[in-house]
Amino acid sequence: MKRVATLAAACLSLIAGKAVAQERFPLWERGVPGFESKASIPELSQDYWTKRVNNPSVTAYLPDPTKANGTAVLVVPGGGHRLLVTTTEGDAVGKWLNARGVAAFVLRYRLFREDGSPYSLDDARADTERGMRFIRAHASRFHVDPKRVGVIGFSAGGELARMITLSPPVRARGKGDAIDLLSARPDFSILIFPGPLHAEERVTKDAPPIFLAAANDDECCSQPPIDLLKLYREAGASAELHIYRAGGHAYNLGERTDLVALKHSPQQIEDWLSDSGLLGHPAPPASPHLDPPPAAK
Repeated sequence: MKRVATLAAACLSLIAGKAVAQERFPLWERGVPGFESKASIPELSQDYWTKRVNNPSVTAYLPDPTKANGTAVLVVPGGGHRLLVTTTEGDAVGKWLNARGVAAFVLRYRLFREDGSPYSLDDARADTERGMRFIRAHASRFHVDPKRVGVIGFSAGGELARMITLSPPVRARGKGDAIDLLSARPDFSILIFPGPLHAEERVTKDAPPIFLAAANDDECCSQPPIDLLKLYREAGASAELHIYRAGGHAYNLGERTDLVALKHSPQQIEDWLSDSGLLGHPAPPASPHLDPPPAAK
């Protein structure tokens, strides 16, 4: 009888864990300040995308507690600011991070290029900043370290991730609250084929460590990672860049390509997280174990 009760409790725990792992939270309890009346307007989702976001939110994907390492990542999908790719650049990324012990929070932000949108780029930025602050404000609830909260952004989401990493935050609408007092700057950033939009920025040696990737034949989005690497190198900040020979735009986690390098690209993200000490063990020493360089003549 005791064994049956134990098994029942374990099953209930698993069911509850799955429910918590994909719980959705609005970023503002009563709706976005200044747009509260729009909070109840339903979103439109079909196939791989979501539109009509009026009540920005994050969906929490929490890892198995036995694998959790305390790192958290805000996932910012792309879609050209006209829609959100909430499947392959959102939910799938959250599950991938979970498998590596990382808590993920998939962001749904307002779309300033959607037909009839009343929003601006600054509104999308504010949603992204609020997402970072939300994670830190509830770090104890989600069992994450508020000093190990990063961001991963794809395409248009990469633009927003870049802005919160390197640009001053936008001013909060309304009176603000306690969450608005927290830092919106990520502790590390992962930008996958980020678009060209960016705000005023200043890169210093203390800039958050950054991982950058794109395909060389991506007409819109291969240059921004190269430009960012140059800024990071000039500042002496930590950066890693991967430019794949081909693959175009939106290869995501390698699920839409036959190119082996792109299929393996998620492993390179995982390796970088590991080398950065973000997967539950200390970062290895960065000094190379190589022969000394030749002496200058």
